[in-house]
Amino acid sequence: VFVSALRSAVNDGVDTGENPFLEDRVRPFLVDNERGKSVTINVAGEHFAAGTSAANGHFGSSLALSVDSVPAPDTENPVLETKAVLRDGDSRVFVGRVHLIAPRGVSVISDIDDTIKLSQVTDKSELLLNTFWREFQAVEGMPALYADMADLNVAFHYVSGSPWQLYQPLDEFLAKVGFPQGTYHLKDFRLKDSSVLNLLSSQEETKLAAIEPLLSTFPDRKFILIGDSGEHDPEIYGRIAREHVDQIAGIFIRNVTEAKSEDERFTGAFRDVPRGRWLLFDQVSQISGQMINCAKTQK
Repeated sequence: VFVSALRSAVNDGVDTGENPFLEDRVRPFLVDNERGKSVTINVAGEHFAAGTSAANGHFGSSLALSVDSVPAPDTENPVLETKAVLRDGDSRVFVGRVHLIAPRGVSVISDIDDTIKLSQVTDKSELLLNTFWREFQAVEGMPALYADMADLNVAFHYVSGSPWQLYQPLDEFLAKVGFPQGTYHLKDFRLKDSSVLNLLSSQEETKLAAIEPLLSTFPDRKFILIGDSGEHDPEIYGRIAREHVDQIAGIFIRNVTEAKSEDERFTGAFRDVPRGRWLLFDQVSQISGQMINCAKTQK
């Protein structure tokens, strides 16, 4: 039923037959979300109760690691591997990453769709095809730019309206094309609670709910916000810049709507935000030097 709904939402005449990507990307949407399951994970050799799953199968908890269990970092923001602890005889392996973000430094909060990955969010048919039927494609120049910034010990936080079910293919894609690792902040989605039509929609309050905790958790870090003009990024980032004046070092919006910076939409979205602090760009070459300088001057 889910696959049929996807196909019906795609423009007539487009071949939506089976292909190498469809099954893998659809499968996570069809799993049984089980509530009330206790999960234990191993981090740095220690076991932790990581919470009990909610109705959507997700769980969460705050864990306190002893100083001795954390290896001496050879980078500013080291990464630890975490594994699910399974019953004896269960040979499956489920791994994740814990990013240890320094209290001070520079972070990039980046959208994914049409900011670093070509998705065509403004065309729902093309968006579905690019999400489920086609190989993911990077925005030209973005992997190299992000890699250069990672060399400056910039931390990355990928915030998107894409659902958590797409985490694995997104993470594999970002690694394959050279984007740096980072934390992921995606959307909770259950088929029983929603529909295919808003599967990939990016709602303002959802993104704000992901970004605000990052700003409050790291009050002494500086943040660079990167998004696109396809949905609500200008309005979201403008609001954040007004409410967190001292934390937002720069805002960069990829122009996917043939807009102009003097358009009423952008003057309204970025009202009271200094003009030199936000930029609408068409090509990555327009922002590479400015973003690198922004990261260097904020360190």
